[in-house]
Amino acid sequence: MTPPRYSSFTQWFREGPFASYVRTIKSPGGFLDLMETAMPAVEMSDPAVPDLVLHYDLIGGFGLDADLGSGRFSTTTHQGDFLLAAPNFANSVRVDRNHQIRSMTFSTAYWRRFFEDTPDRASSFDFGALHRGTFASSNIRSAQRQLWRLCHEEGAPSRLLAQAAGCEILAELCRLAGSPLASERGGLAPWAQRRCLDLMRERLSEDISLDELAAEARLSPFRFARMFKQSVGVPPRVYLTRLRMEKACELLERTDLPVTEIAQEVGYSSNQVLARVFVKHQRMSPTDYRRAVRDPLRVIALQ
Repeated sequence: MTPPRYSSFTQWFREGPFASYVRTIKSPGGFLDLMETAMPAVEMSDPAVPDLVLHYDLIGGFGLDADLGSGRFSTTTHQGDFLLAAPNFANSVRVDRNHQIRSMTFSTAYWRRFFEDTPDRASSFDFGALHRGTFASSNIRSAQRQLWRLCHEEGAPSRLLAQAAGCEILAELCRLAGSPLASERGGLAPWAQRRCLDLMRERLSEDISLDELAAEARLSPFRFARMFKQSVGVPPRVYLTRLRMEKACELLERTDLPVTEIAQEVGYSSNQVLARVFVKHQRMSPTDYRRAVRDPLRVIALQ
């Protein structure tokens, strides 16, 4: 019998023999999937799939013997360690005890064009020694925690947020592998910055992508993400949230629109999602904010 073929790492875990150990899978569009698994001691061989897979160890302390694409190694993990599995390689893994992992899968077919300015990197996705053991990175840890937090708040992060975070993580992997991407000299041209910020405001209710913004600036998505941060001071994903909060506050102050409609106007799927994000940034619910700006004396009296 011909063994089943899997087109992605996520499909392998969702439909393969270890599906029962999957706790959650989140995907903002199929180009950057997030998955959490909790598994016992196991010996397994993953099929060769065209994904670069970054694993984050949530609890640590397990013995690992593996070949993730660049030679076999043995180690004992620590909480917060990362492991990087190469694409198009049938990994073999042996783990000696219970473990809990968060994985991020990068579709190489999608992300290759983000490296179009660095053709050697785009053609191979080879990160050398990073495939031969565990490593730590505060920058990557911060980016992946942010994505998981957004999954909790929004159900799945928007395309723009996931693409921008993916760019940050891949750039850091290049740096750690000893081949950092060339830094950009200066940020966006004034006309490009103006057009991109206007586009973000005009399409605030939509799931706008990094590709679309980069096209507006006539840049590759990867270059655009780095140059945007230099110009604006924060990544596109952070600026988008800032715009959404500003617009939500404006609508709460100046209109009588229900919170559900305001959520849709600023690009969130429900009033519950807006409330979670709003409380995080404004330290109060949308309803309390509306009361406070319209009748501050009443709010003070109630306190």
